[in-house]
Amino acid sequence: MILANAKVCDDNFCLIDADIEVDGDVISEISPKMSGKTDRLDLSGCIILPGLIDLHIHGCAGGDTCDGTEQALRTMSSYLASQGVTSFCPTTMTVSNASLMKILKNVRDFMDSDAPGARAVGVHMEGPYISPSKSGVQKSDHVHSPDWPEFKDIVRAFPGLIKIVDIAPETSGAMAFIEQAKKLCVVSMSHSAADYDTAMLSFEKGITHVTHLFNAMNGIHHRSPGAAGAVLDNDSVMAEMICDGVHLHPAVIRIAFRMLGEDRTILVSDSMRAAGLPDGSYELGGQWIQVRDGRTYFENGQIAGSTTNLFQEAKNLLRYGIPWRQVIKSATINPAKQLGMDTRTGSVTPGKLADLLILDQHMEIHSVYIQGKKWHE
Repeated sequence: MILANAKVCDDNFCLIDADIEVDGDVISEISPKMSGKTDRLDLSGCIILPGLIDLHIHGCAGGDTCDGTEQALRTMSSYLASQGVTSFCPTTMTVSNASLMKILKNVRDFMDSDAPGARAVGVHMEGPYISPSKSGVQKSDHVHSPDWPEFKDIVRAFPGLIKIVDIAPETSGAMAFIEQAKKLCVVSMSHSAADYDTAMLSFEKGITHVTHLFNAMNGIHHRSPGAAGAVLDNDSVMAEMICDGVHLHPAVIRIAFRMLGEDRTILVSDSMRAAGLPDGSYELGGQWIQVRDGRTYFENGQIAGSTTNLFQEAKNLLRYGIPWRQVIKSATINPAKQLGMDTRTGSVTPGKLADLLILDQHMEIHSVYIQGKKWHE
């Protein structure tokens, strides 16, 4: 199959005039005006981008990772594909160990199935190793300090499934945990009351990721730079941000994107099951969240996850003045690199999976291809 006459986002994340040949599930060739080929699809006026990758998403369209059911993940997979997302990490909340094991088994089984939508590529484990004082809407019942024997048993039960584990580095045993866990997956600072020095030490120990930068962590003060300041003052960690226009002010986004540079920013939705649905009352991690005008509200008006998706956030970023290359890289190759899957997806490159998002002349979604197959709802 030839995708012809489009503007293609190449592996340097520049737009070029080219045709793309897809052979089975991979991109086999990219070159100008392929001739002598049959099965051509004319995409004049369109832009071909890499499929989007969301490495932090709890739920959408009524389904949630913590439902622990195949149907919930199929619902999420289908909705995400319709929004240009081709790979995602189902993300857990703080739950009991027994519930977590059930949830992880469900994700593993789903990954082994032939679901046609967005591909689940591993789990982002957001709890329970977080700070009680920064737990947000995570239920405190099962929050506890990092437990290396417990986590090692989880990884042994589900080899390769956990892609990211979140911890608060100021908690008891955290530094030793980081040194061990970094050998098995990405370790992320999350829901933390760490100060600047503690955060910087945790980066030295092996934390390479930061969950929803600025949210659920100590912010920047000119005499106390906090965990957020440590992230901006360090060049070894990648930082995910929720860019829905609610969690972060556009000026803060511009500052962070400028300081971090185009290779260390990651766009995430951190969406809950209300994403894609009307306002109302929705469950998240065993607690009830109100959604009004697309914004989530918990106790005392506290924000609780989002109702957005990566495609909408990317359009937000362009409107905020973030450079095109950085916007696209933040939703594609950067998360792919962090998950260790950038040799297979994350850019429009021969030999990689044909995970493609095609936009029309109005910058709206024209079609989505996942492993070379056109997505149909």
